[in-house]
Amino acid sequence: MSKWIEVGRVEDIPSRGARILKTEGGDVAVFRSADDRVFALDDRCPHRGGPLSQGIVHGWKVTCPLHNWVIELANGNAVAPDKGCATKYPVRIKDGVISLHLAANLVA
Repeated sequence: MSKWIEVGRVEDIPSRGARILKTEGGDVAVFRSADDRVFALDDRCPHRGGPLSQGIVHGWKVTCPLHNWVIELANGNAVAPDKGCATKYPVRIKDGVISLHLAANLVA
């Protein structure tokens, strides 16, 4: 079972920044790009578990603050030559409100 969870408004996330959603399964980072696209990934770099939410958002990517791995926000994949993937979560925005689609066991 899964469900949509409201996590706040688009303007609650700084442009080119992130906010964290605490879940039972771990933290989910919710990112906002400069063009106001919103993305959600596990807040763990696939390299060594660095906090992606503390990374630098550029375009539709984030650079991990620990070892500079670059992760695609749209799909969670590491940019070559690095390999790995952070779990991605579906996002929807309705009337400026962000909702994430999470598995029931992740809901706090």
